[in-house]
This record gives sequence, structure tokens and C-alpha cells, in this order.
Amino acid sequence: MSVKTRILLDTDANNEIDDQQAIAYVLLSGKSFLIEGITVNRTDNGGDIESQAEEAERIVKFCGLYDQLRVTRGASGSFETISKDVLQENFDGIDAVNLIIERASRPEKQKLVLLAIGKLTNVALALKKKPTIADKLKIVWLGSNYPQPGEYNLINDQESVNFVLDSTVDLEIAVVRYFSKSGTGAVRVTPEALKKNIAGKGPWIKDGVVGRHGGIFHYFGDYSINLLNNTHLYGDPPSRALYDMAAAAILKNSRWSSEVTIPAPILDNGNWLNRPDNKRTITIRENFNEEAIVKDFYTTINQFVPAKTL
Repeated sequence: MSVKTRILLDTDANNEIDDQQAIAYVLLSGKSFLIEGITVNRTDNGGDIESQAEEAERIVKFCGLYDQLRVTRGASGSFETISKDVLQENFDGIDAVNLIIERASRPEKQKLVLLAIGKLTNVALALKKKPTIADKLKIVWLGSNYPQPGEYNLINDQESVNFVLDSTVDLEIAVVRYFSKSGTGAVRVTPEALKKNIAGKGPWIKDGVVGRHGGIFHYFGDYSINLLNNTHLYGDPPSRALYDMAAAAILKNSRWSSEVTIPAPILDNGNWLNRPDNKRTITIRENFNEEAIVKDFYTTINQFVPAKTL
């Protein structure tokens, strides 16, 4: 019997549409994952921290786990403005930070995987508050266009990225690289493909869930289609990337991407500065297997196994 991966998911769930797919994918992959918690952070899109949490809670409801899994509110502000207060009795994001510390500190042989699919503020604050958890964590972050500058999650809190890069924590970066075949931006779906493959799929929710754009939905598959129909599409055929879901998928099967270990770089005024003599190394995940990842997403929603929550 294979060992299930312990996951804590940190997300800006209301930012776009790919966080929702990633959350559902993880929560319905019960043969692969044990869920240690969901924390949220606020980025520039998607409203305040409550809006981010409410969208995450919608997906938890669609997965039939609302009575078992609490969504924990995290940081609205930046690492730079909050970090000086992490030893105080209260600060912005304290509940999420404390949950990360608590779950990482459990006496388990297996490291806690912190799947970060938003900015890294909550993660960096937890490492700042209790540095000893670095040895008990593996961070998989969906972010950056490395080695090129930019990317949404990165620019929302660059100081947190640098703090994590200069820590000792095990860090893998699943690169975005918009419109490049080598990043998660290459893992794309069309509305037609979603309708064909996951319409009416997922756990049936008797009372339904009110969607972000209105309407009541009884299946995650139908809500997923609604999200895609209410966002901008790009390319030919018009489609949308499932960046965050791709980052989750490689936790299920590491062969669905390639990896390269490099000396940890640093951000300097928004640009990557390589540090070839740095003994601290990180892993870059790239070249994602779009066909296998998207196929497994569809299979997971159709043949769902709700994950156990801890």
C-alpha cells in the first residue's frame, strides 16, 4: 500500500479559476493525499481575505468535506510589513501561520508538503516565526517565470520569495512561464473539453452551492465549467491554463514534469540574480506533461475519492 502525501494547501482561491481546480483535484484524490488544512492569502485580484476564504469554502463544499475541513484565514498584507510582528500576540495572518507551524511540527516521519499556489506570505511568516519547521517542510510553490522576471504570485510579495529562497527549507518551484511550452502555462483546457469530460461530475451536493457568479450548482464539474465561461480565454482554440492544478498533479506523479536542481537565486529589483556559488539549492519543475495531467484531472473528478482530513 502506497504512502499518502500529507498536504497543506495555501491559496488565493478567489483570484482566478485555477485555484478552484487545484483544490478540488487535491481534495478528491483521496488515494494519494491526506489533507492537513487549507489556508488562504489575499492577492491583488479576487477581493479581500474573506472573499478568498469564501471561494475556497465553496470548493470544500463541492467536495463534500465542509463539515470536516476548515478554511483558515491568512495574510492580507506583505511579508515586509508583517514580519516584524510575528512574535506578538496578534498579527495579520496569525491563524494561517500558526496552523502551518502546528501541522509541520507534528511528530511524523514524512515531511508536510505545503502546496503554495498564491503568494508566499503565509509560508515565509511561518518560517520567520518558527525557523525549526524548515526541516519538517517541503514547499512546492506555483510561481515565477524563472529565469525570466515577473509572474503574478511572485510580484504580489517578492520579499517573501527572497526570504524562503534564503531559508533552509526544501523548496520546489513549479514555474508558470505564460504561453511557454515549458511551464504550467502549457497545461490548458477549453470550455468544450470541460463540458465533455466533467459536466455533472464530482460528488452530488443535495442542497447545492451558490457560485461566485450566481446560480446554484450541485456538482463541481458544472461549477468548473461556469468559472471558465466567466473568464477571459486565450489562444487558438480559446482556452485557459490550469497552472495551480498542474503544480498539484506533480505531487501525485513526479514524472509528469522534469526537474533541475540549481543554486538558489535571489530577486534583485524584480529580476533574477543567479548565485552559482550558493551552496543552498532548490528544484525547478518544468516541462509539464499536459496530456497526462489533464487526463488525470478529468479522471479524478469522475472517479473521485474524497481525501481524509487530519
